[in-house]
Amino acid sequence: MRRIRHNDYGALEPPAIGSWRPDKRVTVVIPAYNDQDGLDRTLTALAKQSYPAELTEVVVADDGSTPPLSAPGARVVRVSEGWGRGAARQAGAAAATGDVVHWLDADMILDEEHLEAHMRWHHLLDHAVVIGDTRFVNELGEEGTRTEYTTKTLESTRMLRDAGTSAYLLHTGASSSVSADLLRAVGGVDVTLNMAEDTELGYRLAQAGAVFIPDPAAKGWHVGPSTVMLRAKEVHRHNWSFLGDLIPDLRWLRGHPRRRWRVPYVHVVTEADGYERTRATVDAALAGTLADTAVTITGPWDVLTADRHAALDDPHLDLRLLRNLYASEPRVAFAPAAPASVAPAPFLLRVPAGWAPGADTIAQLVRQAEQESLGLVCAALTETGAGVVAARLERTAAFARAARHQGPADDLVDEMFGTLWVSGTEFGFVTGDDVEPPAGDPAKWRALATKRATEVKELEAEVARLRAEVDNLSQPPPEQPEPAAGPLAALLKHLRKTG
Repeated sequence: MRRIRHNDYGALEPPAIGSWRPDKRVTVVIPAYNDQDGLDRTLTALAKQSYPAELTEVVVADDGSTPPLSAPGARVVRVSEGWGRGAARQAGAAAATGDVVHWLDADMILDEEHLEAHMRWHHLLDHAVVIGDTRFVNELGEEGTRTEYTTKTLESTRMLRDAGTSAYLLHTGASSSVSADLLRAVGGVDVTLNMAEDTELGYRLAQAGAVFIPDPAAKGWHVGPSTVMLRAKEVHRHNWSFLGDLIPDLRWLRGHPRRRWRVPYVHVVTEADGYERTRATVDAALAGTLADTAVTITGPWDVLTADRHAALDDPHLDLRLLRNLYASEPRVAFAPAAPASVAPAPFLLRVPAGWAPGADTIAQLVRQAEQESLGLVCAALTETGAGVVAARLERTAAFARAARHQGPADDLVDEMFGTLWVSGTEFGFVTGDDVEPPAGDPAKWRALATKRATEVKELEAEVARLRAEVDNLSQPPPEQPEPAAGPLAALLKHLRKTG
């Protein structure tokens, strides 16, 4: 299986349509609600596909239509838990038996080679997510156009080959496909979402190492404009109320400096290795400028029972003190070992206990990783007889993709995403007596900054007023009109000449 660097799928060579023999089964999942006529048109186009009928299954997820939808040649499943697009998609996926799940909106008309265009990629790469070429038309038979956003994105990224970690933003439920195994691995569709469920799913697929491939040969047409095209501002207002909570990459949606988010941007893992040492690491991580950070402390927590024990002479005293200290901190979790993955969080930072990141250390490491879409940034902290001690910022997507290949994970991540070593000291890591307590009140300093900004504006206005006054005074006085002729006029003229 090919190793894809970032999202550059150019190394893959899909067979020409009509020139190959497929063997994977595909389930087309169509969530639908009340539009029987649109569904009939979609099913008619599906019946003409070049992909073998014996390898194709169609499942219609009826989201409570009245009367119930009929779909000759397809299985109809009723959404029984929840309602909306997310619930319907997941109900259809749960009923699917194919190797690949192909999402399709109930108002789409597909080209006869659409499914085949998708499936040739899935025969090459088990973590491909294929995106169809959806065109919007006023009447059937028109060539149609892509949305402005899609066109701009594809043109600026060489058809997503240069999109890096943001390729998932083009993932749409109108016509896209994914391995059923990969879909199950990320937990399926979020059944609580009635809009933007495809974007949120795309993000989680990205964290699982997916490669996003838009295929112009997978043509499909949507009759009439989409809801986004008609009511873009309202759609964004609705979706951005929850997407910031679920997708840490959308940094502009996380402007609040202190609130907690469901999915952290960076998940820090450290071990329970002495109360003071571990506390220094955890407190520093939580006090950094990157507020959406969570921490897991690893250790043998199961030894802390409720049985009677000596308060001060407990052999597990340091473990107990750590659990006491962070028991009510929602950003801190306790685990027996480091998690295999912190998905859907995009970054995992492993820090040895006793080493404390500075106020901006974690943010700096992330910026370093994001500049080149690196998969691993290692900060060298010290060197011992056993080797170099380092903090490691690991990109979730990079290590998830590496796990799909044979070989050492670090080597694979370096090959597909890139690795960088930096100095821990230069990035603000300290230890021992150099660790400063996480004191200070960020709210107080923000309030003071606001006050100073107001004072600056007032002073700038005063400077502008004084400058205008100076400019006015520096103007030459207007010429005085000559007085009327006469003895007094002659005297005034003489006085001006003599000073």
